[in-house]
Amino acid sequence: MTDAALPATRDRPMREPTSWERLRSNRDWLGFWFMVPTVLLLGVFLAYPLFLGIWLSFTNTKIGRVGKFIGLENYEWLMDDKVFWLSVTNTLLYTVVASVAKFAIGLYLALLLNKHMPFKAMIRAVVLIPFIVPTVLSAIAFWWIYDSQFSIVSWLLRKAGFITTNINFLGDPWNARWSTIFANVWRGIPFVAITLLAGLQTVSPSLYEAATLDGATGWQRFRYITYPILTPIIAVVMTFSVLFTFTDFQLIWAMTRGGPVNATHLMATLSYQRAILGGNMGEGAAIATAMIPFLLAAVLVSWFGLQRRKWQAGVGND
Repeated sequence: MTDAALPATRDRPMREPTSWERLRSNRDWLGFWFMVPTVLLLGVFLAYPLFLGIWLSFTNTKIGRVGKFIGLENYEWLMDDKVFWLSVTNTLLYTVVASVAKFAIGLYLALLLNKHMPFKAMIRAVVLIPFIVPTVLSAIAFWWIYDSQFSIVSWLLRKAGFITTNINFLGDPWNARWSTIFANVWRGIPFVAITLLAGLQTVSPSLYEAATLDGATGWQRFRYITYPILTPIIAVVMTFSVLFTFTDFQLIWAMTRGGPVNATHLMATLSYQRAILGGNMGEGAAIATAMIPFLLAAVLVSWFGLQRRKWQAGVGND
């Protein structure tokens, strides 16, 4: 019998167990050690690049040349850069419109797929197709769909008599903005729909049966049963949707390269253009760093929304 196992006496007080003894007896301690490799990987591949990018934003580093610390000069220059502010506006418009559309259509599809219907499994598989197709392939497909000369959309509309000339989808600034938003919505709907559908599967049918017997309408069942139960899942889904949309790069770059006349430049694409193609690593890093407050705001809104929901439900109250 070890000393740690002996009872404490007046002459021999109980000593603290060693780390190895805690590891063998405490499952939480064991879980901590299992998390260590993940924390190290996140530190190397996420935390280090993040802090390196922040540091570069305070330097005049260029590709092939080590820069020196210049303080806030990169940010001061961005304050007077019209293209940067245009990219901020484009990013906010792109994120808000696309996220709202993806949530509305995804929620509708989730409610529809949660009902009993023939070939439901096949329909669910079809809904997933836009999400599993590589982003660049989706962008190339939409690039052909929006082609100014061979667009299938323009051809169908001309045959139906709605238009007389082809629509300039990617050559007109506002047409290009709405076209890229539509492509992002098409690609992001399956993620929202399938995740919300998984949440709907956890709702007990007895709740709907009881509400129906009490005379509740379809809207009342959704308002007072479905929505409250789905609120935590909606918060998480919308947080990821906003983050993915705000930082979107591949879809925009493959379709428009930020054109025409910077009309579809997002902060991510502008950062890449200035840092990699332009060689100004410090300036590009400053644009990327300027995205952090927006991303933190999205996360905090979701977090405080969940905390408020817990408070309303009485979770954690005595």
